[in-house]
Amino acid sequence: MRSGEQDLRAGLKALQLDLNDHHVGQLLDYLDLIAKWTKVYNLTAVRDPVEMMTHHLLDSLAAIGPLRRHLQQAGLGEGATLLDVGSGAGLPGVVIAVCCPAVAVTCVDTVAKKAAFIKQAALALKLPNLTGLHARVETIAQPFDVICARAFASLADFTQWSAGALAPHGVWMAMKGKHPADEMTALPATVEVFHVEQLVVPGLDAERCLLWLRPKTAV
Repeated sequence: MRSGEQDLRAGLKALQLDLNDHHVGQLLDYLDLIAKWTKVYNLTAVRDPVEMMTHHLLDSLAAIGPLRRHLQQAGLGEGATLLDVGSGAGLPGVVIAVCCPAVAVTCVDTVAKKAAFIKQAALALKLPNLTGLHARVETIAQPFDVICARAFASLADFTQWSAGALAPHGVWMAMKGKHPADEMTALPATVEVFHVEQLVVPGLDAERCLLWLRPKTAV
């Protein structure tokens, strides 16, 4: 069994995620790729393999179940599009691309080397549904069904900066630590939080939550 595979499989079981051996292998290859690139490019501050498993991989995997449920409820099957803003090393974008092959995932980052890493990950992991983009999110006009971010910016900034890339029926998915009551209060009247989910990350003793937001429709 590969290094980290036991922890990953235990985490997947705890999250009730059913991934095949191929996807498990892709996720482990992805962690190896992050570790390799971080030695040169400082992609992430977390360098310990055990911490990378919990803080990066399992933390991102905790959002897969809720995302799949949303796509199903919204009737978004094949051809759904997702934009991961401030993606960094591709968390959660690359993880979503692995676990949701029917979703076209674009990871955008203002740092060129991070966008280059995503492109390399797409090739190395053989993920045709993954794209790396070096740009500011404000410049993106292509519509996305879901726009997500993990510990990226305040909810107000995140939704404001990426509003131009949101499809007419699109939603925002924000991964946060503690429940961001202050950030929710600071949201403009044009944006509403329609669902908040507490996430439990296996092996991580820290608060995590997932917020779903959408533009508020005029009555």
